[in-house]
This record gives sequence, structure tokens and C-alpha cells, in this order.
Amino acid sequence: MFSHSSIAISIASLLAMPTAFAQTQTTDHSEMERITVTSTRMEKPVSSIPSMVTIIDKVQLQQQLSITNDLSSILGNLAPGFSPSRQKMSSTGETLRGRKPLIMIDGVPQSNPLRDGGRSGKTIDPAMIERIEIIHGANAMHGMGAQGGIINYITKKPVGETEQHISFDMSAPTNGTSDGLSYGTNYSFGAAGKSTDVIGSLSYRNEGVYFDTNGNPVGVDTTQGETSDSQSFSGFIKAGKDFEQSRLQLMANNYRVENNGDWMPVIGDKDNDIPTGAIKEAQPWEAANNEVTTISLDYSHQDILGQQLHLQVFYQQFKGTYGAGCFATFYNPEFENSDQVIQCGIGTNNESLYYEQSVNHSNKLGIKLSMVNSNLLDSGAKLAYGIDLFRDTTKQDLLKTGYAWVPESTYDNIAPYLQTDYELIDGMVVTAGLRYEQAKLNVDDYRTLWGQGYVDIKGGSPDFNQTLVNAGISYQINNNWRVFTSFSQGFGMPDIGRVLRNGGNFVQTPSIDANINLTPIVTDNVDVGFDYQGEDFIVKMAYFVSQADFGARLQRNSDGIYEVKREENQIKGLETSATWYVSNNDDVGVNLALSEGRYDSNNDGDLDTDLDGSNISPDRFNIFWQHVFDNDMVMRWQANILLDRDFKNDNDVITSSFDGYTTLDASFSSPVGSGQLNLGVQNITNTDYYNYYSQTVGNDSRYFKGRGALATISYSMQF
Repeated sequence: MFSHSSIAISIASLLAMPTAFAQTQTTDHSEMERITVTSTRMEKPVSSIPSMVTIIDKVQLQQQLSITNDLSSILGNLAPGFSPSRQKMSSTGETLRGRKPLIMIDGVPQSNPLRDGGRSGKTIDPAMIERIEIIHGANAMHGMGAQGGIINYITKKPVGETEQHISFDMSAPTNGTSDGLSYGTNYSFGAAGKSTDVIGSLSYRNEGVYFDTNGNPVGVDTTQGETSDSQSFSGFIKAGKDFEQSRLQLMANNYRVENNGDWMPVIGDKDNDIPTGAIKEAQPWEAANNEVTTISLDYSHQDILGQQLHLQVFYQQFKGTYGAGCFATFYNPEFENSDQVIQCGIGTNNESLYYEQSVNHSNKLGIKLSMVNSNLLDSGAKLAYGIDLFRDTTKQDLLKTGYAWVPESTYDNIAPYLQTDYELIDGMVVTAGLRYEQAKLNVDDYRTLWGQGYVDIKGGSPDFNQTLVNAGISYQINNNWRVFTSFSQGFGMPDIGRVLRNGGNFVQTPSIDANINLTPIVTDNVDVGFDYQGEDFIVKMAYFVSQADFGARLQRNSDGIYEVKREENQIKGLETSATWYVSNNDDVGVNLALSEGRYDSNNDGDLDTDLDGSNISPDRFNIFWQHVFDNDMVMRWQANILLDRDFKNDNDVITSSFDGYTTLDASFSSPVGSGQLNLGVQNITNTDYYNYYSQTVGNDSRYFKGRGALATISYSMQF
């Protein structure tokens, strides 16, 4: 928990630095104006957005990729408020401001709203990302799911005549065996003519086994999925055609990651500080894998009755296979001792259990129509309006027996919206908007699993309507200082699949229409903050409060399977990002994120219990120093400092604790020949630690250590 004194010290120290510069220096604010954010539906400059925004540009992204190819780790390194990576195929517990963000690729949602299997962070190869736009805090700009904010991966585009690019990389742990060797390659091509352009890419990666600081294999999660000992394949293409005042563009991306299935877990002992391990042994089931295909067709026109049109039609097909286990939840007497399954043990009622696993299927189809009037009735006001149409069809089956764990469910959403910006006085931009969500969920009659009570549930078609509002003020005081404040609401559904598959949710009312747990989540978010941009110093700071009167919290049951709890909850915190350009060759910077979250455990109106580590991030600092040599070589050092945290229940008793840790990374890049050579070391000090998720909500089977020192060398060239 952060205290008022720690907030005051942080604010005072950061305020003191830019004030000193402001006395002697001025800056041209146009540099900030040139950075536009497409995720706002208006392509607004950062300086007019009344909330915390993080832009990870191409240079920053390439620096991080020389250290790690894990996008979650990169977000944790550069975006205040993003939780530490689990270093797994699953991103469960990875949040922004303590809530799930909406992840997009060029505006196409990657998150699965009906059955969030924690795989939305593994849908694209990082090599094809140009930049990452992050809008912190709940909002409804793109509809469902942005409870914690928006993370939009903007893909690359060709910049000139025909060019090709190829890269190779190899990684190895400093402690461990040859099983830890990883390697990957990417080939891309691009060409831009007078009116047409195309860019494409093929990637392959073979990821070795992860080793901890002592040279022992890091424990494997064979159920939720592993990137350790895995392979990934990616194919991407984007083609565009420019007309006199319009543009048509097609993008397609296919990404697949699959575990090799060669390692099995060795159960640890959390109480006695024994980590979960791994042993080289073939998994007796289909190893976890993930395959996603995303297609979007974009059409834009610069002048239709004096307005700009943007139309996007998208489709995504998602298939996520989870690893098996000897779970009583999956048991059905119909298949006991059947040749169709592999027996694995005896249950508490002397039943013969068998290995079983699930497959999540989700197909999304959507249309986004936007019109932008840059000068409404010559008033100077900017108006954006349009409508979003969205359909998601999801089911989750058991792989061996074919039984439906989550019945096929269809979610239809229609959402008209209206958003306006107006410069009230010189430098003061007022924003306001409305979005009307009209949603309907369709579920047929079904029966839960035997292990979930074998309950017959009457299907139904509950519908939901919600008007969401946002308002904000951004005031550019002078060339250096900007202050802002905003109120915004986010709209989302609880994890419908978890609700439907849990028979305990339907004991009293075995009907879809009567189940209150299916009610949408509305999150209210308030931001207050400032930006300072001087010639040698930039700082951004925001204090936020995020409130959900009927929120959704994941709670792990004794069988290791999570269920959804609906309660009031609140998260508040402070986020800061600062960079000091010490000289023409040296930059230093810091990101700071402090937060606390509580929920009402007994529905008495009192927020009495701390949100746990699967629902809230740790307090953290990220510090870096970068030096550019005169011969274009670049060196970067960065430290990730995670602070201790205790979690207390409604009786003020500590239920779990997190022992913070610090890891240090280093990277070096230099032009070599006709290409670029990069060297990187993750956790260069070989710090021994258990990751945040394992310490706070892990159990004996998921008590994982973090990776030890990992050295990476890569070379890329353009021709």
C-alpha cells in the first residue's frame, strides 16, 4: 500500500526538477504536438488528451526486443501501471491499473470478452509492430473490455521503394544446459509506389527451456500454457491502395505458438520455499497451443460532405488449447475406464479419473464506422460520431470427450457514439462524449459438467443497455506545462465462460435470464494529472481512482480453477514517467507506479479486503540510463524495482505477502557492416526471485521462480 507521505515525496521530487529547468530554459511544444494517437478515434495529439498516455516508439521497442521478445515484459518495462510478466503463454493476472486492458492490433480487438483465457497478449509477432499506444484508465472509445485501458499495437507500413529486411537472434541462459538455447528469424519485405503499398512478414521462433539463477529448469505450467520449450510461427501482410481522396487497406495476421510437450512439472512446496520444477518427460496429452487469425479491411475518405470517414470491418478466429490434468472437475462416469481417455488416478469418491483438457474457440466479427468533422458549423469544435457493431461467438469444449464445458454463446453489441473536442479558451481543450451500449447474450439450454453439479440450465437471451459518458479538460498553461483532468466510464462483461460453466452459480436459479452474475461491469475512472516538457526534461504524472459498483474479481478455488466473484471494488494509484536529457549523449529516466485496491467481501458497503495479486499490480519503479556514442553505438541499462506488499482480509489479517525484488537489464547496439548488431542481457545480476504472481496467488503447482540471466545476440540488415 502506498501512503500519503510517499505520494507527496514523489510529487515534490519530480516537481522540483522541471521547475529548476523552467527558470532558465524554454522549449518548442510542437514536438509533442507532432505525436498523434490513433486509438482515440480522432487522431488527437497527446497534448490534448485529458488522461495518461504512453507511446512506445519504434526505437524503444527495438531496444527492448534486444533483451526480450516477450511483449508483456516490454510493457512492464516501459508503461507505468502494467503488472510484471508471468513469463508464460497465459497472461492471466497481467493488468493495467489493476484491471484487464483491451488489447488491439490496428484497432482490432484481440481480447475475448466471453471467455477470457488469458491468451490475448500472444497474438502477433513483435517484429511487425511499429509502435504501441497505451491509454491508461477505463474508457469506452472502442467498446467492450477496456476496464484498465487500451493497448493498441500499430503495425508497420512501408516507407519507400522496395526493401527487404532479415534478422536473426539467439539467446542462451548463463546457467543451464543446451536445452535453454533459443533462436529466431524474421523476413519482411515492403514496397510503396505512388498509389499502392504492401508489406509482409514471415517469422519463426524456437524458444528453449527457461532456467532460474541456480541453473534449474523453471517450473512449467502444462495447463494454462508455456512459452518455455515452445515454437511460434507468424505470417503477416498489409496492402493498401490510395485514391484521390480515399484509401483502401487490407491487413491479415496469423500467429501460432505451441509448446513442444517435452517437459512435465515437478510439484513444489510453497510453505517450505520449494519451487515448482520441471523434468524432461513427454506430456501424455496434446501440449498447450494458441492460434489466432486476424483480418481487417479499412476504408477512409478525406472529404464526404466536409467530413472524414473511416470504416473498418474485421474478423478474428481464435483457438486456444489448454494442457491437461488429472482434474476431478472434468470427470464424467460415462467415460470412466473408457479407451477414449487415459486414466491418471483415483478421486476422493474412489472414481477413476482421467486426463482431460479444454479448447477455447472464439470468433469475432465487427464493423466500426466513424465520421469526423474538424470544424463543426465553423465553430472550431471537432466532432466524431459513428456506430460500432460487434458479434462474438464463443464455446469451450473438452478435447478428449467432446463435452461442452462452456456452451456456445453469442454476444451481439450495437453502440452508437458521439465525441467532441472544443478549445474553450486559448490552450484549454474541453472534451465530452456519449456512448450507448446495447448488448444481448444468447445461450441455448445446456448441462454443466459432472464435476460442476451436472446442473441443467435453461438458456436465455438477456439484454443489457448502458449509457456511458466521458468528459475532460486539458489546459496548456504555457509551452512547458499542461494540466488535465477527466472522468470516463468503461463497459465490459464478466468472464461469461467462467460463470456459465460453474454450476454453483445456478443452484437457486438454474436459468440464464435470472443470473445476476452475467450483468455487465461499468467502471468509473477519474484522472488528475500534468505534463511538463522542457528542453532537457519531460515528466508526466497522473493520480487516478477507478471504481466499479458491481465489479468482477477472479478467485482461485481449491481445485485450482478460477471463478468470478461479483462485488464492489476500487483501485486508486499514482503513475509517473520522467526523462532527463542530461546531455546530447545521455538520457536517464524513471517510471513510477503506486496503487492500492480493495473490495467489499460481504456486500455491506464497506471496502474491507485487499485485492490479490491476480487483480492488482505491485508498486514498482523502472529506472534507465542510455548513452549514445559518437559512432552511433547505443548502450542502455534499466532496473525493474518491485516493492514489498502485504495483502489483508476483512479482519486486517495478512493473507499473503510479496517479497519485492530488483532485476537489471543491459543492451548494446552498433552498426556492423550493412546491418545492426544487438547484444542484450536480461537479469544481468542473476537475481534469484519468485515472480509476483507465484508469490501472491500461486500454489504448490504454480510456485515459479523467475528466469536467471539470459544473454541475447541478434543481427538485422536491410537490403
